[in-house]
Amino acid sequence: MDVHQFATSISYGDAISDEMLEIQGVLREKGYRSEIFVRQFDPRSASAVRDYREYPGWSRPDNVVIFHFSIGSPVSKMFLRIPDRKIMIYHNITPALFFLDSHRVLTRECHKGRLEINMFVDKVDLALGDSDFNRRELAEVGYRKTGVLPILMNFEKFKGRADPVTKALFEKKMTTLLFVGRVIPNKKFEDAVRVFYFYKKHFNPNSRLILAGDYRGQDRYLAGLQALIARLRLTDVHLTGHVEFPELLACFQAADYYLSMSEHEGFGVPLLEAFHLGIPVVGFDAGAVAETMNGGGAVIRRKDFLRTAGLIDVLERDPNLRRRLVEGQTKALKPFLRENVSRVLLEKVAEVAAG
Repeated sequence: MDVHQFATSISYGDAISDEMLEIQGVLREKGYRSEIFVRQFDPRSASAVRDYREYPGWSRPDNVVIFHFSIGSPVSKMFLRIPDRKIMIYHNITPALFFLDSHRVLTRECHKGRLEINMFVDKVDLALGDSDFNRRELAEVGYRKTGVLPILMNFEKFKGRADPVTKALFEKKMTTLLFVGRVIPNKKFEDAVRVFYFYKKHFNPNSRLILAGDYRGQDRYLAGLQALIARLRLTDVHLTGHVEFPELLACFQAADYYLSMSEHEGFGVPLLEAFHLGIPVVGFDAGAVAETMNGGGAVIRRKDFLRTAGLIDVLERDPNLRRRLVEGQTKALKPFLRENVSRVLLEKVAEVAAG
């Protein structure tokens, strides 16, 4: 039996692409022949993938194919046709409502994607969400056999070398708040800016905010974010744009607190990366954020920018409280460690293979 993966595309360095490579690694370690079949790929990932059109030559009824759901493409159509046993992983699609005022194309594509979830009902042997939040969405649209497979992460990469230029940019000692994510409306970068405004004005003038994420293609939203920063007369806000991993690592190393005000997360990889690095996390309870934090960090139930800024100040002034918070995060991280998620993955594959 082979266990292969299907995806519309694979990028370089994003969470889902990294997960595909980790899944492949785990499967190969267990002796399975395992390839990744895609339509599009970053040239830096070329050696790790195959063209999806080759798959009919590999297909067998007793193979298991893991499909990373995305908006319709020829890859999803082939996945529907092949006779292999099928697992679908749903990483969530942001509700179109978030993009109504800023991006017409994304509004259409996200609306279309949420409709296309229905295509695979009764067409897969098992439908997995990478959080129970995602799994419940699958169950609500009619998937009968569902489960949870957290994103498979390998924290070993954080032992690498941080980018020296980025490190130098942030070497001045300032209390640093960090948020990591693509600059899109559901991430609510503007709310992180508002929290920082109160923190810098009322609690700690020697502070800065790093917003690390790609903003290409989000011109309208980015312009609104920059206008807010200007209107508040804020300094020390750094919008990095797209960063490679060594630059991102330097941002994490500069951070004293990780702040998430996002209103829609299907999982939350950077939350767990901050846990791993011992950075206290303050996260707004939306989507799968509280589930991902798993009892660790500080979860805020309603948006009050001044109180959230005050909470960060309390943590800054109380080293013992901050230490206990970080210790709780370390414990909360255990179910997401590679060995534990790998075990769940292999159990799910065995379950589908057994019919």
